[in-house]
Amino acid sequence: MAAKAATAEKIEFSYEGTNRGGNKVKGEIYALNDTLAKNELRKQGINPLKVKKKPKPLFGGASKIKPADIAIFARQMATMMQAGVPLVQSFEIIGQGNESPAMQKLIFGIKNEVEGGVSLAEALAKEPLYFDALFINLINAGEQSGALETMLDKLATYKEKVEALKAKVKKALFYPVAVLIVAFIVTVILLVFVVPQFEDLFTSFGADLPALTQFVINLSEFMQSWWYVIAGAIGAGVWGILRLKATSPKVQEAFDRWALKAPVIGDITTKSAIARFSRTLETMSAAGVPLVEAMDSVAGATGNIIYHNASLRIKDEVSQGTQLQTSVRNTGLFPNMAIQMIAIGEEAGSLDAMLGKVADFYEAEVDNAVDALTSLLEPIIMAVLGVLVGGLIIAMYLPIFKLGSVV
Repeated sequence: MAAKAATAEKIEFSYEGTNRGGNKVKGEIYALNDTLAKNELRKQGINPLKVKKKPKPLFGGASKIKPADIAIFARQMATMMQAGVPLVQSFEIIGQGNESPAMQKLIFGIKNEVEGGVSLAEALAKEPLYFDALFINLINAGEQSGALETMLDKLATYKEKVEALKAKVKKALFYPVAVLIVAFIVTVILLVFVVPQFEDLFTSFGADLPALTQFVINLSEFMQSWWYVIAGAIGAGVWGILRLKATSPKVQEAFDRWALKAPVIGDITTKSAIARFSRTLETMSAAGVPLVEAMDSVAGATGNIIYHNASLRIKDEVSQGTQLQTSVRNTGLFPNMAIQMIAIGEEAGSLDAMLGKVADFYEAEVDNAVDALTSLLEPIIMAVLGVLVGGLIIAMYLPIFKLGSVV
């Protein structure tokens, strides 16, 4: 516990100095104080000339690093290495050109580690929040085999495809949810601010109101009296559900199982999980990572706890000598086409190529399913909006029409 506390209290310092070759270097380093920062720099072969505490930003902290930022970083590193730019210089160029303070800090931190004699894989392993086991294993394999630029290119391609797949799934979910939220907000505004104006007008009529109009007025009065309770209940409910999903494995498993079986969305979620499974295993297999070791990274990349657990079961069976195709079939979660392609790959000794074809197929399937869902939802959403807003308008004008017919 004491060690964790000490790590949490470390301060970020910026420094300028000279390396063993006499060249000027600068960057950032974390230490408990400036003396320890200088000592750490000397251990790394840097003679510190200036070490000062970095001021904290006035408003908020550094921007959050997203998986898409790591994908871009991998592509930039692959491009630099393929162009023959030395590793440390690549970090310098990419770091200075990055607009995100958080990414700059991350890149320069890795650069400092590499300059201090640490391998790139070891430097990345010190940032587990941003670089998973798959990333580190492939970088390590690249360094060991002398094909780092090839591995970086594979990683960049893998990250780009995974992020593109995530974006497609988010698009499928975000569009209808966003429109329905806007519709709900518009409805509440009409009930709380517009309907009461009509209610004052209807009171002067001194006649019975149509049932639909009376229902809307009653609903408006309820919203005016209890809107804060309703808003609080909705907010607390959403927060509670998200909190439970994040902290309770059983709740997360229930959500993920429902996501696989839900109408329309379930098909997209299932194909997305299969695509991620195949793409990750293809990348690891092509890099020469043993199948049993690769399955841990595959499990973490599927994005669904059901497929995560299935991947771990596959790992256990494969480690006991079972063929991959048999283990995949035993889960009951993969379609026959994917199993047959894996079987062909195993028999022909081209597993990575076949997994790549499976991933390409299901990524295309997800893309088509998202486009079809969007086309299907557009008229449904328009109909829902028409019923909500149109129903309120009709309810408000019914008494006026009734009065006009009497006159």
